[in-house]
Amino acid sequence: MHSTKPHHPHFHSTPYLSPFSDMSNVIVLDNGGGSIKAGHGGERDPSTVIPNCLYRPLSSKKFLHPSPTTADSTEDLTSAAVRRPIDRGYLINPDLQRDIWNHLFTSLLHIAPSNHSLLLTEPLFTLPSIQRATDELVFEDFGFKSLFITDSPNLVHLYEASRRPDGLVSKAQCSLVVDCGFSFTHAAPVFQNFTLNYGAKRIDLGGKALTNYLKELVSYRSVNVMDESFLIDDMKEKLCFVSLDIARDLQVARKRGKDNLLRCTYVLPDGITHTKGFVKDPDEAKRYLTMTGGVSPSLETKKGIDQPEVSDKLEERKRTDLSKNEFELTNERFLVPEMIFHPADLGMNQAGLAECIVRAVNSCHSLLHPVLYESEMELCPLVPDEYQVKITTQEDPILGVWRGGSLLASSPDFEAMCVTKSEYEELGSARCRKKFFH
Repeated sequence: MHSTKPHHPHFHSTPYLSPFSDMSNVIVLDNGGGSIKAGHGGERDPSTVIPNCLYRPLSSKKFLHPSPTTADSTEDLTSAAVRRPIDRGYLINPDLQRDIWNHLFTSLLHIAPSNHSLLLTEPLFTLPSIQRATDELVFEDFGFKSLFITDSPNLVHLYEASRRPDGLVSKAQCSLVVDCGFSFTHAAPVFQNFTLNYGAKRIDLGGKALTNYLKELVSYRSVNVMDESFLIDDMKEKLCFVSLDIARDLQVARKRGKDNLLRCTYVLPDGITHTKGFVKDPDEAKRYLTMTGGVSPSLETKKGIDQPEVSDKLEERKRTDLSKNEFELTNERFLVPEMIFHPADLGMNQAGLAECIVRAVNSCHSLLHPVLYESEMELCPLVPDEYQVKITTQEDPILGVWRGGSLLASSPDFEAMCVTKSEYEELGSARCRKKFFH
C-alpha cells in the first residue's frame, strides 16, 4: 500500500503539526455546492460562510448576493429564485462562480488575491475540463500567486487526526470518511492523508435531494412549498434526524396528542413580523431525544435547535397562532434522512450508504479493512465478524473540512506543495495538476 502514498512533505509531518499557527496570507476556500466556507489559513473557524448562489426575491428584478448564513440575517427569501454555479457537484457556470467569488474576496474577506495563496477544495473525480475552468478562474481572473487543490475526505482526516493525536485515526493514519454533501455522498478511504480514489464510492444523493423530498412530503400533506428551497433547508437542518429504530419511530409517529414525541410545529414566515421560518416550540421538537434507545445526532449543526433573536420572544412564539401559516411534522423528520440508506425508495437504482461503505472498504487492501470500518447498525450485518465496527463523529460536520484546510495551510511545507502562477503560465493546467498527486 505504500506505493499509493504521494510525495508531499506534509504527509510525513501531519501528526506533529501545531494546530492553527498563523498563515494569514493563505486563503482557505471550501467551495461546496450548497455553501462556501472561506477564511485565512491558521484560523480555527472561517471568516464567513455564505450560500454558493445568487438569489432573486419576489421584490427584486435582479439577482442578489445572499448575506452570510447567520441567525440574525433578515433577508426575506420566501419563494426566491436561485442560480447556482455548481450542479450535481460540478462547476457548470464559471462566470457565475467568478461573480460570487469576486463578492466574497472584495466585500467579505477584503483581500487582494494577487497577494495571497489559495487552498481550494474540489470534488472527487472532477473532469479535466472543469479543472481547467477552475484554474483559469484562480490564476487568470483573480491572479492568486499560488494554488493548492485537495478534496474533502483528505482534509477531514487531517483535522480529526490532529484533534485526537492518540486516537485510532491518528495512529493508523487510515480512515474511511463518509462525506454527505449538497449534491452527492461519498465513502472515501484515506491512507496517510491521501484519498484513495480507486476505493472511493459515490451515491448520487445529497442534501439537495433530501430537501426536495421534504418539499414534496410537506406540499402533499400540508401547504405548497415547492418553491421554498431556503425555508425547507432550514426546516430539514433543524428538525430532521436519522432514526436508529425505524419500526419503533413509525409506531410513535402514529400516536395522538402528547404521546407522539415526534410531532412538532414549524411556522412559516409572514413577511411582516418575521421573514424567516422557525420552530414554534423548540422544547417540543426535542422530545424525541427522550425515547428509549435514543437516536443519532440531528441534522442541525448550528448551536441548539432554534435560535430566537431575543430570548424573551420565545414564549410569544409558542403562543403564536397563525392558523394556516404553520404545519406539523411527524414521520417526515426521520423518513427524509432515511433515503441515504435506501435510495431505491426515491426511484434511484443505487446501493444505500451501508453497502457503499462496504464496497469502498473492499476496494482496498485487506490489511486496511479492520481500521477502515467506521459505521454501525445497518453496517454490522454486512461486515465480517472478526472486524470491530466503530464510528467517530466529527466535531463540526459543516466546518470540519475547512478546519483541516486551515491546518494544512499553516504547515511550514504548504507553499512548497502549491502550484505558482508562473508555473501555471509556463506549463498549463494539466501538467500543473500532476503536482497535487505525485
